[in-house]
Amino acid sequence: MITGAIIQARVGSTRLPGKVMKEGFPGRTLLSLMLERLGTCKRLDKLIVAVPESADNDRIADEARRCGVLVFRGSEADVLTRYVGAARQYRLQMVVRVTSDCPLIDAEVVDRHVDRMRELWSSVDFVTNMMRQSFALGLAVEAMPIDVLERMSRLSTTPYLREHVTTIAYEQPSLFAIDHVMDRQDRSHLRWTVDYPEDLEFVRAVFGALYWPGRVFSTQEVLSYLEHHPEVTQLNAHVGK
Repeated sequence: MITGAIIQARVGSTRLPGKVMKEGFPGRTLLSLMLERLGTCKRLDKLIVAVPESADNDRIADEARRCGVLVFRGSEADVLTRYVGAARQYRLQMVVRVTSDCPLIDAEVVDRHVDRMRELWSSVDFVTNMMRQSFALGLAVEAMPIDVLERMSRLSTTPYLREHVTTIAYEQPSLFAIDHVMDRQDRSHLRWTVDYPEDLEFVRAVFGALYWPGRVFSTQEVLSYLEHHPEVTQLNAHVGK
């Protein structure tokens, strides 16, 4: 079964423009750090960065290729069509969705979603840790067969739904058989995603403490570091509230 992660990325973020190309560690973009972490997944056959066609996004496509991953160019506003196009072009049978604002993505969490989707292939449409939030914000993963992604595309008829890819499953869950992946304890109060300057400051602190080139540290190491350095958690604790 050909399984690939599709990572949506663009420069046009309104809250932190060009965030995926900002440095998370000296000489390393957030996108490259995230792709390095995803590269340690044991269950993924392909990594694909889905980038808008516009020229101002060329640098993201170039960075993805420099990191040795596949690139798909598509619509900026219709992200769902961009996902379907990427999945079809690279002949995926299972699609794993992650967003490029999650540089602390955990390969084990991704693999857990893939394993769960394979285990429940005949009875479940969609596996996610987002609908019943228990993981730190920034470890979000969704997995689904290609035909379910295509069904979402057929059902998503508004610009909002098409921009946010899988929102139809959250707004109309009765249309899908959904399996929920839960963390061992509720860590949903932790904010590890990058949407604001304070989030970038937080991520830089974590990578500065735990990373060196080629080293993929674990979520447990992040939790241990934050336990001993609560001031780092406070850098962005107020954001989004």
